[in-house]
Formats: sequence, structure tokens, C-alpha cells
Amino acid sequence: MKAKTFYIETFGCQMNELDSEKAAGLLHARGLCKVASPAEADLVLINTCSVREKAESKVYTRLGELKRLKKERGLLVGVLGCVAQQMGEEMLERSSVADLVVGTHRLHQLPDLVQQVEEEGGRLAQTFFDDAPAPMEIEHVLRESRVRAYVTIMEGCDKSCTFCIVPFTRGRERNRPSDRILDEVHRLADEGYCEILLLGQNVNSYADPSPCGWKFPRLLQAVAQVPGIRRVRFTSPHPIDLSFELIDVINDTPTVCDQVHLPVQSGSDRVLRRMKRLYNRQFYLERVRALKRSPRNIALSTDIIVGFPGETRQDFRDTLSLMDELGYDFVFSFKYSARPRTPALKLKDGVPEEEKAARLLELQEKQKQIQLLLNQRYLGQTVEVLVEGEAKTRWRWSGRTSKNKIVNFDGPGGLMGRFAWVRIEGFGPNSLHGMGVSEPIEIKELVTTERSAPRSDWLQIRR
Repeated sequence: MKAKTFYIETFGCQMNELDSEKAAGLLHARGLCKVASPAEADLVLINTCSVREKAESKVYTRLGELKRLKKERGLLVGVLGCVAQQMGEEMLERSSVADLVVGTHRLHQLPDLVQQVEEEGGRLAQTFFDDAPAPMEIEHVLRESRVRAYVTIMEGCDKSCTFCIVPFTRGRERNRPSDRILDEVHRLADEGYCEILLLGQNVNSYADPSPCGWKFPRLLQAVAQVPGIRRVRFTSPHPIDLSFELIDVINDTPTVCDQVHLPVQSGSDRVLRRMKRLYNRQFYLERVRALKRSPRNIALSTDIIVGFPGETRQDFRDTLSLMDELGYDFVFSFKYSARPRTPALKLKDGVPEEEKAARLLELQEKQKQIQLLLNQRYLGQTVEVLVEGEAKTRWRWSGRTSKNKIVNFDGPGGLMGRFAWVRIEGFGPNSLHGMGVSEPIEIKELVTTERSAPRSDWLQIRR
């Protein structure tokens, strides 16, 4: 049976989400139609992430759940992404459900590989890396959002963090030429997108391979100046590459959002050395203090791993004290889990699972209290919200501020994809809610109440 419809399930980060949009665009360009569930599809693709704990087992579990549907409908099943890259042929050996395994460097070949399996029968794995200096350009992207668009600027990573599997699943750093990036952003602006999220495994290490030779600050500035683009974000940067030049660009460019995600992983110098993060606590603090001196009142989020091999209770307390000192607006926190092929596999002094769980719970409870205090200070303020869609709560609309705060609110119809003023009337640890105070407005340059509000003394929330 030749596939006419497809369905994609996505696990993982925004890079995976964009890869799924690219896969959908490639298939759509070949005449396949996207459907809303596996039960409607001739082709089901699972786009995988290998960063989180038990990533491989989750994929095999999902493949097992598709076994009955595959037998009943004769559908074709493929696995994409980082677990596909990591497992390769082994995935075909371990699961009879998967027909196709496509690695991270072979996404552009997806329609041809699907056709090959359909016409020749059998099963196929393609996972070898390209030697090309730049990622393969994919013109067809079927985007999920009509408001925010993801744009790849680089792929892979040249760092050697001992816990990280990205260099093995995404390869070494490969950078797109700046002119191709700007062409894409101009097209997106013409299509009505007003927010751009620049993506890379280590986004601020970007090095333009074209004769322009731009570094990331210059690229960010150029993207932010594209007519029609009103917000620009980027993720994820590495602290070692957060230059003062980049901070100046953020300060001087209103279109760049008032929010930076800066993964710290640990507040302990000893753990940072074992992680090979290339910076210490003092270096990180210097960069963050430079960000906090900004007149734009920049929101800060981070990633933290607890229970890394050898992490003592004092190391963990160092992380908690860093959270007290910096007052993160949001923290993505995880228990350490050993990933295949990573140097951390050889480290001794593992932390017991029950202690990891206890530390994670303690950290998350502290961060919850920090976020409640931060969000409480929005009560009575009026903030600018880019409306992304209908709320999944009792409120009508949902969107984000420049600081990446989620706001659920009531307001008139017709707000989708537009900017609105919202008066904040309530809050939780993860979101704000309120009432729209005016009709939707077209905004050229706007300094919001949120941007100008002073940040409080963090001594008030230390415990």
C-alpha cells in the first residue's frame, strides 16, 4: 500500500519539534496529507529524543502500542531523531514494528526512504553523518503555529560535557550561512509570522560559514531588524559563549525579547569541573549580573541536573544558594541519568536514586516558591501579550509576554496571532491570568509596563 496520509509524534526539545515540522513539510510536498491520529494514518513517524531518562524504553513502548494498529491497517512505521541515530540497525533488530529508522543527518531523504521501503519491501535504517560544513537546507516546512516560527541556525555541538549525548546524536557543529537564515526569516515575515525562535544545540557559538563571517550577536541583530518581525528569542546558549557583545545587542535591540535561557546545570564548581562545563560559578555569575544590569529587566531561566556522579550534599546546597541569589523565572530540572557513550558513564560515586529524587523534589519546591513570589508582583500590572491560541483553562485566550510568561485571559474574539494588553488579576507558579483591557492593537515599537518594572531585592525570598 502506498502511503497517502501520515501522523508524527514528537518527543523532546524545540529542535525536535522543528524537525517534525520539516518532516511534515517534506511529506506534504510529495502529496501526503497530515492527519490528527495514528488511526487515520498510512504512515506513522515517531520523532525521538535521547536526552531524557529512559528515552529508548519509551520509544520501544510506543512501538509496542502501535503493533496492533500496524497489523490491522498495514501501516508503515518509522522512527526519526536522536534515538534513531543512536540505535540505528539495532532498533530494527529489537522491534518488529519499525520499518524505517532515519538518523538526524538524513531527514532530508525521508520521502525517498519511505518510497524505497514501499516499493522494495523490507526494512531500512539510514543513520550515517554528513561531512558537509552546513546543515542540509529544507525548503518545505509544515509549521504548527501561525504565530511563532522556529528557525535553525546551527546543528550539533563541539563541546564535551561529560553528561551529554548530543555530539553523538547530532554530530559536530554545522552552521547555516547567514544569507539563508535571513532569507527564511524574510519569508516568514511575509507569511505573517511575528515571532522568531532561533535554534541551535549551542546557539550562541554560531559562526557564519559565508564570506560575511558573522558571529551570533551580529546575526541576532540582523534577524531582529527584519520588517514585520516583532519578537526574537534564541535557545539554547552555552554560558561560555555568552559574550558582553551579545548582552549589548540584547540591550540595544527592542525586538529581542526580555528573556534569556542560560543553562547552568550546577551551582557547584566541583560538579561543574566533573561535567566539563568550561566555566565556574563566578564566571556564570558575572554574565548573569551583566544581564541583570540591563535596563530592560531581563527574565532568566536555566537547566539544572541533580544527582550528578559525586555530587555531595554540599554541592547540592551550592546549587540551591545560586537559585536564591539569582531568582530564576523558570528552571528545567532533571535527575541525572547515564546516557550511552557519554564520558560520565566512567565516573564513580553515583548518587542513590532515592537521594536524587529527594534532591529534585527539594529543588523544585524551592523554585515553585520563587516563581510564586515573582508572579505575585505582576498583580495589577498591564502587560503586552502575543496571543498564541485558545486557553486550555477556563479562560478564553493564552499567550506569552516578552519575558516568556504564560498569560491566560478573557477578551474579545479575533485575537489569535495578535498583540493585546492584559491586566493581571491572578497568578500561579507557572502562569499569570487576567482580563484584556483594550481591543487588539498593532504594535511597531512598544515599551511595556512589564519591561520597565524594577526587579526586587532577592534577599526577600531567601530561606
